Amino acid sequence: MMSTDERLAYMAEHILRNFATRGDEEAIEATAQHIGLYWDPGMKARAAAMADVPGVPLSEAARAVFRRLGEEQPLD
Repeated sequence: MMSTDERLAYMAEHILRNFATRGDEEAIEATAQHIGLYWDPGMKARAAAMADVPGVPLSEAARAVFRRLGEEQPLD
């Protein structure tokens, strides 16, 4: 069974694959927009926290998406 972090990584990678024909930068942007629209705040915060954690199974493109999510998170 997948952990929550593994599931988030899997979903992000799947979304990226769907946008892959647009090229890397556009796929990253489209994925970040998709996640921004459809993932709940807790999922987005957890994904952003995973962006720079070593050992998390993320492609560089997924890390870029998760970093963008971190940049967009409102400060409390």
